[in-house]
Amino acid sequence: MDNALKEQLRVGARVKVTQQIAGRDYTWTTVVAGTVRSFEQKPTGSWFAHSKGDKLWLDRLVLKTDNGETTTLNLDDYSAIDVEPATGLTSDDTAEKKDESDLPL
Repeated sequence: MDNALKEQLRVGARVKVTQQIAGRDYTWTTVVAGTVRSFEQKPTGSWFAHSKGDKLWLDRLVLKTDNGETTTLNLDDYSAIDVEPATGLTSDDTAEKKDESDLPL
């Protein structure tokens, strides 16, 4: 994975991940969108990988989807990640107004 993309996968960033699984005569595509909770490399339980520490290390992205679910994605060469641009809103801009005194004049 590109280092510039890794730098963009920070906690709180909105992303859309498209993953594909190739079949003999078809491609199974799925799209997951959400907010990044974590991004890291973690080893698999594979005993035959013969890599760093005799484990195969995978890029794992943990997202919180819009419906509140948490999902872990194993990223590979067939994963396309689109990082949505930041909206520029501060927490004050998105805070819910509680009563009339909070409303603008």
